[in-house]
Amino acid sequence: MTEKVMIFKRFERFWHWTQATLVIMLLFSGFEIHGSYKVMGFEEAVMLHRTVAWSLVTLWVFAIFWHLTTGEWKQYIPTLKKVDAMIKYYLLGIFIRAPHPFRQTMLKKHNPLQRLAYLFQWVVISPVIWATGWAYLFYDKWEVWGLDKYLVLEDVAFFHVVGAFMMLTFLIAHLYLITTGKTVWAHMKAMITGWEEIDPDAEES
Repeated sequence: MTEKVMIFKRFERFWHWTQATLVIMLLFSGFEIHGSYKVMGFEEAVMLHRTVAWSLVTLWVFAIFWHLTTGEWKQYIPTLKKVDAMIKYYLLGIFIRAPHPFRQTMLKKHNPLQRLAYLFQWVVISPVIWATGWAYLFYDKWEVWGLDKYLVLEDVAFFHVVGAFMMLTFLIAHLYLITTGKTVWAHMKAMITGWEEIDPDAEES
């Protein structure tokens, strides 16, 4: 027996889907700039990549403000509690229909493994992508800022691509986990409507 609970607020759903769209556009245009394929052309891809990057920064400004003012930032505080249970669930339990070891609530939307994944994204993936991205964008300012003595364009480009592949891996894993609800589309539906069906008997973490 499950019960419906409003988990994701309207703005939360808006920034999540907008961010997902922008990230996919960045990956699409970025890999074309890298030369992985040709769809739009180099100049158009660069223009799109730059525009989408600034759009994502603008979105983050509003999202960060929202998280700070609503207290939703607490949802991402990492914890090791029940991480082993979550790993066992995703590796085995999910295939034998074992009970979910985490009970989702308004105050605890992300399980311990998800929190660690988001932490990795924010302290590793995002810094690599954005530090190299901004360095690449302002390459013509390196000499003025004295960075030409420390940075090599080829190295910056290499690590930017490494960051892009890490983000792509994170996205693929994210898409996979979306399908691990009670039905393949359960989590997807929750992020669209805001309502999540939860098991009232699951233990809270």
